[in-house]
Amino acid sequence: MPPRNAKLSTFERLCAEKGVRLTGKRRLIGEVLALAEDHPDIEELHRRASQRDAQLSLATVYRTVRLFEEGGLIARHDFGDGRARYELEPRDHHDHLIDTTTGAVVEFESEEIERLQVEVARRMGYRLVGHRLELYGVPLKSGGSGRGGDGSST
Repeated sequence: MPPRNAKLSTFERLCAEKGVRLTGKRRLIGEVLALAEDHPDIEELHRRASQRDAQLSLATVYRTVRLFEEGGLIARHDFGDGRARYELEPRDHHDHLIDTTTGAVVEFESEEIERLQVEVARRMGYRLVGHRLELYGVPLKSGGSGRGGDGSST
């Protein structure tokens, strides 16, 4: 992953390229997204940003996130927990592994999976033009969740 300040610079450059004007509040929300090491939902974005600007309303965060999403600046994810979660539009492709016990999201890259997806599409008569892969799992080691590595109760 690129360093934090590089992510922020990339975000600001993309806003300029796409004609999205960065007001002070939009810049703040963009900074929070650029510095996030997780995939926050709207409420978490608001919580983090309002620590720096107590006047920031939840409605402003909603409007800004919608603007950023429509402009192709951020990616929206639904990891099965009923919340839309966000990240800066990734420059490098990656996939996600979601820990269903904690909700933690792990980003990963796999050349083997990428090749397999292309091959599957080809065998089915398609040329792959894009994809989004989300894997859902539980830790192999019991971390107090009462479940063993094979998913059975312990």
